[in-house]
Amino acid sequence: MAVASPSAASLFLPSSVKLNAPTPNSVTLRFPHLKRRYNAFRVAASVSLSNPYVRTGPDDLVSSILSKVVQTDGGVLLKKEEHKEVAEVAQELQKYCVSEPVKCPLIFGEWDVVYCSRPTSPGGGYRSAFGRLFFNTKQMVQAVEAPDIVRNKVVLSVLGFLDVEVSLKGKLKALDSEWIQVIFEAPELKVGSWQVQYGGQSEVKLKITYVDDKIRLGLGSRGSLFVFKRI
Repeated sequence: MAVASPSAASLFLPSSVKLNAPTPNSVTLRFPHLKRRYNAFRVAASVSLSNPYVRTGPDDLVSSILSKVVQTDGGVLLKKEEHKEVAEVAQELQKYCVSEPVKCPLIFGEWDVVYCSRPTSPGGGYRSAFGRLFFNTKQMVQAVEAPDIVRNKVVLSVLGFLDVEVSLKGKLKALDSEWIQVIFEAPELKVGSWQVQYGGQSEVKLKITYVDDKIRLGLGSRGSLFVFKRI
């Protein structure tokens, strides 16, 4: 909004008063009693421009966070400052979360894991700095099936020519109105028609901080921020 436009100036003037050239100086000189109101308007406008989250609804915040994390290899390609921006939007968005997200049916469905603040949280060692030298992540998907089944799948390309699939199946348990616990069976590794189960059980705890028909936000027990996009 341009503060020097006639329509903007008329918001603070009686209908009988007209300005030929409504500028900050003319408002101050001809109508000194309006100075404080004009300055208040100018400050409010500058705050709205400098802080994009002021008076911003959940739809705008959802669009904002997706624009920051999509096509970033799950967050790997982001710089430290960009991770901070994602966290700030997530913190603002969680103010709009339903009161008991664990009971919300919107948590069910298939989700792309489009972002994690710690790249090794989804995918483990395959997503570490060393692992990424050999494995290119093609897909990270989580399916949450009613009433209590969670399936995680990571599809990797080995040196660009061989696809490897790592999958986990777990059982979900609600710890309270926000926190869930998932106990996973041993992971399964699949290469073509060959598959093998290795390792042992694992456990994760996740706080659901926001969910709607487009995205779901989660905060791991170790502080990892996740952004899931509905498929």
